Amino acid sequence: MKKCVLLACIVVFALFSSCIPYKDTLYLQHKNIATDSMQVIVEKQKPYRVQINDILNIRIKVTDQKNAEIFNPVGEGNLNASSAERAYFDGFTIDLHGEIKVPILGNINVLGYTTVEIEEIIKKKLLEEAFKETAKIFVTVKLTGLRYTVTGEVGSPGTQTLFQERVNIFEAIANSGEIRDTGNKKDVLLIRQYPQGQKIFHLDMTDVNIMNSPYYYIQPNDIIYVKPLRQKSWGTGTNALQNIASVATILSLLTTTLLLLRN
Repeated sequence: MKKCVLLACIVVFALFSSCIPYKDTLYLQHKNIATDSMQVIVEKQKPYRVQINDILNIRIKVTDQKNAEIFNPVGEGNLNASSAERAYFDGFTIDLHGEIKVPILGNINVLGYTTVEIEEIIKKKLLEEAFKETAKIFVTVKLTGLRYTVTGEVGSPGTQTLFQERVNIFEAIANSGEIRDTGNKKDVLLIRQYPQGQKIFHLDMTDVNIMNSPYYYIQPNDIIYVKPLRQKSWGTGTNALQNIASVATILSLLTTTLLLLRN
C-alpha cells in the first residue's frame, strides 16, 4: 500500500511539474528592463529588395492612357479566379536571371532593387524608348501580395498571402490561427530567403524587445516555424485542471489494480 501511495505521489508531482508556466504563454514581456508603459519602440524595417520568383504588379499611366494599354494587363483570364491567382497571371515574375519581361521595353534586370527603384528604372526606359516628357509618365510598382508560410504549433498551418505593404510576425501568426498552448513562444524560427540561400533566425515572442528586431516585419517567402514544447511529447495536460483529470484517472487505475491483486 505504501508503495502505491509513493507511486501516486510521484505521478502527481510529475504531472503538475509538466504544466506550462503562465509566463511562457504571455507575449511582449518586459525582460531585463524597467517596466514602462510609455516605452517608445523605434522601427528598424529596411526596404525590401526583390528576389527571384517574386511577382510584381506594374501599372503605367500617361496623358493619353490608350497609348499605355499594352503595358497594363487587362485580366482576360478566368473571371472567377481569386485575387492571388489573377495577380500571378497578370503580374511580372522575376525569372532565374533576375529579369522581368515588359512589352516593348524587353527584359529589365530588377534583382536586388526596391519597388521605388524599379519605378524609376521603368520610367527612364519608357522615356528613352516609348514616350516623351509631355506624356507625364506615372509608374507604380508593388509586390502582388506578401506570401509566407507558417507551420508547427499553430491553429491553421499553411501558406498565406496578405495584400498589404508590411506585416509583422504577430499579424502573420494571427492569420494562421495563433500559437497553441503547446507551442514554444520563446524560440520561434524565422527562415528567410536570400540570393545566397536560406538563413534561420530565432525570435523570442515573449520579449517586448522583439519589436526592435530587424526580423520583426516578415518578408515575402518567409517560413515561420513554431516548435512544440516538451509538455506535448509527455502527453500531459497544458494546465492544472487537465492534469487533475489525468491524476484522477491514474489514481483510479492504481486503485482498481490494487483491489484486483488483493482478490
